[in-house]
Amino acid sequence: MAVRMPASAAKTKPRKELREASPWEGRRRLREHHALKREAVILAAARAFASRGYHNTSLDDLAASLKVTKPTLYLYVPNKEAILFECFRAGLAQIQASLDDSEQATGLARERLFGFIRGYAAAIVGDFGWCMLRAEDQHLSAALSRKIKLLKAGIDRRMRALIEAGVADGSIRECDPRMTAFALAGALNWMGHWYREDASLKPLDIADRFIEVFNYGLRGRN
Repeated sequence: MAVRMPASAAKTKPRKELREASPWEGRRRLREHHALKREAVILAAARAFASRGYHNTSLDDLAASLKVTKPTLYLYVPNKEAILFECFRAGLAQIQASLDDSEQATGLARERLFGFIRGYAAAIVGDFGWCMLRAEDQHLSAALSRKIKLLKAGIDRRMRALIEAGVADGSIRECDPRMTAFALAGALNWMGHWYREDASLKPLDIADRFIEVFNYGLRGRN
């Protein structure tokens, strides 16, 4: 059966360079301009954290990369910790969008789950992948750590629900939805550690290889 790839998976791309046009240049409506600038700060931070590490990236570094002053950054974010959290949320929003598409799609739950896997794979190797995988390791405040855990738990619950729906409609064999979700998420998250942009296989190609394993297992002819 052909699988409809979620729109979010098609939109999400691996890391790319910042666009040349700075949001601090030109004239736009005030509200739109502020949103674009804040987005640029978060995106630049995500790329800097992935390249240098969170603790090795200062707000001075970030301001210099955007060609603005450090006080200018405070117009959009209160501190570096908040920036990391916003990077995490930006990445998670891509995964949530893929889930939205899969939940709203028609067809067997297994096929909808596979559509979600493609969207997840694209997001985890994108600009915000490092922040999604490493945010909890960066000594965040207890309050922000709790928020991250809650957001991750929400994704896990929805992923399990897709698996349970597949068991219910017969497209997925009887299994432990919790362990199955852990296995899927663990395999996909690990992509963020080893994937390189110059790899011969692109993120969606890798996702399809994963899907093949999950779909058919490792059982041979004997």
